[in-house]
Amino acid sequence: MSSLPECPKCGSAYVYEDGSLYVCPECAHEWSKEALAEATDEKRVVRDAYGNVLNDGDSVTVIKDLKVKGSSSVVKVGTRVKNIRLVEGDHDIDCKIDGIGAMGLKSEFVKKA
Repeated sequence: MSSLPECPKCGSAYVYEDGSLYVCPECAHEWSKEALAEATDEKRVVRDAYGNVLNDGDSVTVIKDLKVKGSSSVVKVGTRVKNIRLVEGDHDIDCKIDGIGAMGLKSEFVKKA
């Protein structure tokens, strides 16, 4: 099993080392080991449905009716959610919605307010 990283450009697993560089034979992309270390230290960026960067404490608006799992209630279009918190995982926004309670949202169903 290879301990070399995948190509950041095309995702190829056939990367090889050439001196102080990593090289992808499929797309000819070359990058240094230092660039790889910097890329892994970067913070994850969460974007809304329109590409705006979301941060902790932002307010967002729901852009689609969302069914609440395990309940008959629905989060309606235009519902404004204040003071969001970004988390790791599939549902990358934790929030509290008035009338419904605490829940997780996907960033693809909200826009920054």
